[in-house]
Amino acid sequence: MGSAMGEWNHRRQRWAARGALAAVALAALLPLVSGGLKGLLLLLAGLVGLALTAAALWWILSRRGPARMAAAVLAVVAPVGVITLFAAANLIWVVFASLLLWCLAVWSGRYALRSTGLRPMRVKEYRTPPPQRPFILLNPRSGGGKVGKFSLKEKAEELGAQVVLLDPDHHQDVTALAKAAVADGADLLGVAGGDGTQAMVAAVAAEHGLPFLVISAGTRNHFAMDLGLDRDDPSTCLDALTDGVELRVDLGFADGRPFVNNASFGVYGAVVQSPGYRDDKVGAALERLPELLTRQSGPRLTASADGTTIADPQAVLVSNNAYRMDDPFGFGRRERLNSGKLGVLAVRVDSAVEAAELLLSPRPEGLTVLTAQHVVVDADEPHLEVGLDGEALTLPAPVHCRIARRALRVRVPRNRPGVPEAPPRMDWRRLRKLAAAVGRTAAPARSRRS
Repeated sequence: MGSAMGEWNHRRQRWAARGALAAVALAALLPLVSGGLKGLLLLLAGLVGLALTAAALWWILSRRGPARMAAAVLAVVAPVGVITLFAAANLIWVVFASLLLWCLAVWSGRYALRSTGLRPMRVKEYRTPPPQRPFILLNPRSGGGKVGKFSLKEKAEELGAQVVLLDPDHHQDVTALAKAAVADGADLLGVAGGDGTQAMVAAVAAEHGLPFLVISAGTRNHFAMDLGLDRDDPSTCLDALTDGVELRVDLGFADGRPFVNNASFGVYGAVVQSPGYRDDKVGAALERLPELLTRQSGPRLTASADGTTIADPQAVLVSNNAYRMDDPFGFGRRERLNSGKLGVLAVRVDSAVEAAELLLSPRPEGLTVLTAQHVVVDADEPHLEVGLDGEALTLPAPVHCRIARRALRVRVPRNRPGVPEAPPRMDWRRLRKLAAAVGRTAAPARSRRS
C-alpha cells in the first residue's frame, strides 16, 4: 500500500514538472503562433520597452531637473506604448494568456519541487522556565505610538516585569540601562522599539547569556517578522513571559556594533545620514542619489567576503543571515536566522544599459550575492557612513563584519503566527530531470531541524 502511494506521488511530481515545462514553452510560443512575424516583432518591442523602462528608472535616480522629468515621462510612455501596440494588433489577449501560462508554470514547478520532500531547516525550540525578574525597555515613540496604543507598559507590569519607559525628549543609553538591569538581577531583557534599539539590548543579553524578548512595536519590525511574531498586535509578544520557548539565533557585528538585520554601506549608508530622512525618505533619497550613483560624492568601496573581492560597488548590504532574492513574494525575508553566515549583496551600476541588465538579466554582472562568515568593507576615505539596522553611524574604515552563531537566546510565545514556509526555488534544470525521469525521483518527505 505504501509503495503504491509512493509511486503515485512520484508520478504526480513528474507530471507537474512536465506541466511546468509545457506551460513555459506555450508562454514563449504563443505570441509567435498567434501573430506570426507580427507577433515576433511585437515580442521584440516588448523587450525593448522593458529595457527602456529600466533605463528610465536609472535616469530618474541619477539625474536632476529636466532630465529627471523626461525620464519619468519615458518610464510611463514605454510600457503604455507597448500595450498600445499589442492592442492595435488585437493581440492584447496574448499578453494576458502568456502571463497566466507563466503563473501556471511557476505554480506547477514549485509543486513538483516541493513534493521532493526537501524542506528548509527549522529553528529548534527549547523549553525553558519562565523568567522571574524580566526587565523591559519601551520606546513610546516607536511605531507611531504602539506602546501606548496597546497598553504595553501596563500589561508587562501585570506579568511581573520591571518596565522602563524611555524619555522621548532626552537621549538615553539603552545599553547602559540594560547592563544596569543585569547587575540588578534581571534574568530576561526585552525591548519594544526599532530594530536598532533591539540590536543594542540583544548584544547585552547575548554577552550575559540571558534570554531576549522582542516586542514588535517598531515601524517595520523586520527582525520580529523573521522570528514569526505577530506584528499587528505587539502585546501578544508578552505571552512569552508566561508561555514561551527559546530560539537560538545569530547576531551580526560591524566593528563591535551589533545588528539583528543588516549593515548598509555606500548609497543607503549615505542617504540615511540626511537630516530629513526620517520625515521624508523618498525626498531625501532623490536629493542625494544623483551624486552618489554617478560617483560625484561618497567613497569608493571595496568589499572582501571570505576571500572574494568586490571592486567599486555603489552599495554593499551585509545581513545577519542571507535574504531571499529569488521570490518576489518572499523578497526581503530570511529563511534562517541560525546559519552562522552573513549574507552579502553588492550592486554596481554605472549606466542605463547596466541598469537594464540588472532588472532583466537572470545573472547581471552588476549584482553580487553570496554568503560569508567574515566581511571587510574598505574605502578610499578614512571613515564610512553606515546604516546599521536603519540607524545612521560613521565608522572608521575598514569595517570588519562578523557573525556570532546562535549567540542570542530569543524568547518567543509558544503560540505565534510563525514564519510562512518559503516556496522552493525555481530550478529549471532540476525540473527537466524530474520531467524526464521514469522511476522514483523524490526523496521521502521529511522535516529537518537544527
